[in-house]
Amino acid sequence: MSVVVELRHISKRFPGVVANKDVSLKVQSGSVHALVGENGAGKSTVMKILYGMQRPDGGEILVNGQQVNFKNPNEAIEAGIGMVHQHFMLADNFTVLENIILGSEPKKSGQIDFNEARNKISEMANTYGLEINPDELVENLGVGQRQRVEILKVLYRGASILIFDEPTAVLVPQEVDDLFGALHGLREKGMSVIFISHKLDEVLRVADEVTVIRAGSTVAEVKSKDVTSKQLAELMVGSELPKPETKGNTKRENIVLELNQVTVPSKGARNLLSNISFKLHAGEVIGIAGVEGNGQSELTETILGLLEYTGQISFDGKTIDTKSVSERRDLGIGFIPEDRHRQALMLGSPLWENRILGYQRSKPIFNGFILDKKATMQDTQVIMQEFDVRAPGPNTLATALSGGNQQKFIVGREMVHAPKLLVASHPTRGVDVGAQGAIWEELRKAREKGMAIVLISADLEELIGMSDRLLVMLRGEVTAELDPAQTTPEKLGAAMTGAK
Repeated sequence: MSVVVELRHISKRFPGVVANKDVSLKVQSGSVHALVGENGAGKSTVMKILYGMQRPDGGEILVNGQQVNFKNPNEAIEAGIGMVHQHFMLADNFTVLENIILGSEPKKSGQIDFNEARNKISEMANTYGLEINPDELVENLGVGQRQRVEILKVLYRGASILIFDEPTAVLVPQEVDDLFGALHGLREKGMSVIFISHKLDEVLRVADEVTVIRAGSTVAEVKSKDVTSKQLAELMVGSELPKPETKGNTKRENIVLELNQVTVPSKGARNLLSNISFKLHAGEVIGIAGVEGNGQSELTETILGLLEYTGQISFDGKTIDTKSVSERRDLGIGFIPEDRHRQALMLGSPLWENRILGYQRSKPIFNGFILDKKATMQDTQVIMQEFDVRAPGPNTLATALSGGNQQKFIVGREMVHAPKLLVASHPTRGVDVGAQGAIWEELRKAREKGMAIVLISADLEELIGMSDRLLVMLRGEVTAELDPAQTTPEKLGAAMTGAK
């Protein structure tokens, strides 16, 4: 096999942060090459450099033996490189076909040649095992099908080298199997795949070779058949792979949160939520499982007071149906949003300003008259130390932090106020094993101290390991309640998709 991509001693610096110091890797043709490392190790940065989204400060990039210096993604695409991003970039109100050809429309007599596009897409779908209805609206597709559209988008543009950024983060086990089947199909057709993931068992299952980077430098390049997930974890973080698990029963008598027949109507035929009822005790974690788009986001927004609903929600024994979002937060409801960039951070602002979000009327930030910047700066420093947020200081811009450090900062911002109830939506999404373990430990400690936690996650092992009870949501309804001790990811995945 020949080398299709080679990175030699790549370096990249941002203000106050060294993202890459010395990253090197070689990707063979017709192979799946995994790239692993802690958040902040420099994986995403070096892939953005390869894809033309960032310019390196030093080092060389070779594609098919030729040195390149991409100024933008268009140049990378022209060289045969495509990237499937973790957060899908699709227009919901367009069809599958329209999304795939957008920006690369075939023309005939000055008009878009939809027949040519449809035939080309159908041929690619059959060739690579990515069957999809080209005339279906994207808004009607599940997560796994949307991912197929993203893959077909890059193939349609002629990519022979594909970068996948955390591709299994939002997939249930059955969808992961489908994706890996597609990756094997791509490899068999001579495509080369770069696979970025934090799930080391999946890396070893799908990859031929693995490059490990730590603190911005390549520390190992190994064949997957020669290592275990434990060895990879030690190469990445110097310790064993953490496990999502709780110990003992910490459930208390008092009920912190109770939902009674909560329904959220919609303008469509189906309610966003229908007759949701459950009780959550202090010191208890209730896990909410479901394929994305089945009401989990609406459930968190309803508990927080963002959506209008019928039925009743009680907090600490008192109804909060008439309470605003800020009033519910003041009562002691903490929130970790599912999308840290869109819902939890001002990326262009320093950490001390991000510390204020949601707590602008609370001490030590607000002293009764004005914002106390000095106290806020000191408090931000405390959060950074207690929750191991690795950054130069409170004045560091949020965008300069790795995803894992951003997430630890968000968790710390909520935990430092010791809320009675924490609504944690995908708290470890897109973070490495080290940050994942740190966040799990914070949730465990909070549970032991009596915090009630609503845990929503696409990581089924996390849900099973961290929850005291599991509720499965499908089409806005709770369709099953499971005992985590008696279930497996496969059983949970089947319940999520409605399989018998």
